[in-house]
Amino acid sequence: MRSSYSEEDVILLLKDITGMVQPRPTEEREKLIQSGRHYSEMLPIEYVPTAEYMEVYEEALSKYAKRTADAVGRLSEKIAAQKGEDVVLVSLARAGIPIGILIKRYIRFRFGWNVPHYSISIIRDRGIDDNAMKYLLEQYGPKQLLFVDGWIGKGAILKELEKDIKAYEGVGSEIAVIADPANVTGLCGTHEDILIPSSCLNSTVSGLISRTFLRDDIIGERDFHGAVYYEELKDSDLSYEFINAIEREFTFSIPPERTEHSMEGYGIDEVKNIAAKFGIDNINFVKPGVGETTRVLLRRVPWKVLIDERYRGSSELEHIARLAAEKQVPVEYYPLNHYKCCGIIKKIAEA
Repeated sequence: MRSSYSEEDVILLLKDITGMVQPRPTEEREKLIQSGRHYSEMLPIEYVPTAEYMEVYEEALSKYAKRTADAVGRLSEKIAAQKGEDVVLVSLARAGIPIGILIKRYIRFRFGWNVPHYSISIIRDRGIDDNAMKYLLEQYGPKQLLFVDGWIGKGAILKELEKDIKAYEGVGSEIAVIADPANVTGLCGTHEDILIPSSCLNSTVSGLISRTFLRDDIIGERDFHGAVYYEELKDSDLSYEFINAIEREFTFSIPPERTEHSMEGYGIDEVKNIAAKFGIDNINFVKPGVGETTRVLLRRVPWKVLIDERYRGSSELEHIARLAAEKQVPVEYYPLNHYKCCGIIKKIAEA
């Protein structure tokens, strides 16, 4: 599939469905999702990033570029030690793609290895792209494949991966991520809840491709899952600006991971407790972590934001407080262990 990335950085195992799907506005899409329509059967409208989006992104890049680069380095060192030169990076489209590119580049920078990098689709409740998996297993050994994503919020995609991957003998279900505040994988750059700057934007920091799409009338039995290429947004494309900004911070001497929080237990238990406390019957409405909270405020219909008391007034969460105020979303200070903050999606009455 086309993207604004070079094929030297990533090969996308996706079907190009540009012009075949009518995108829907946020409120309409939210209503349809809450009335039972699966999110993968629709695409949101993607715009040129507003000044508000760009301000959040630039702020995140200035605050978190170094920490993101260090986390990429720590993760890449673990990957090299565990998988060696034969590793094949398989990023989960689309949030995993820029992360896979950064890992590939760090490994080349540090070890001189040019490891393959592909991207495939996995969709919550619908599974991994079987045709893409078959394509990879025709060319590589199952033990070479390593899945890559940006971060783990509560672990829903990891759970999906663990379930689906049983169908492919010898393929590991481990997932490599920059940040894992949910405490579910050792293969991470940090367990701290950090904001990865690419989480603030959509296609304009992800090679100009949409999130992945799966609907029977467009995706046939032998097709890869689909995605749209937004050529009309090319003048706003920051995909390589982001990659280059993080790559400039690469170093051979990476500081040890910050361990401000004890990491006992798992993020999913904290999410379930939040859902119970606030009377939320669908835990998919609870989006923990700085990245997910930012995305709820920018892309979804937010109901409430929770911020851990220790981060009241913190410069790290300044953009969260500002976005919440601008959108008139209430902020509640609430004790969190694994996360610095959490966004909760609004339940739309009679969706």
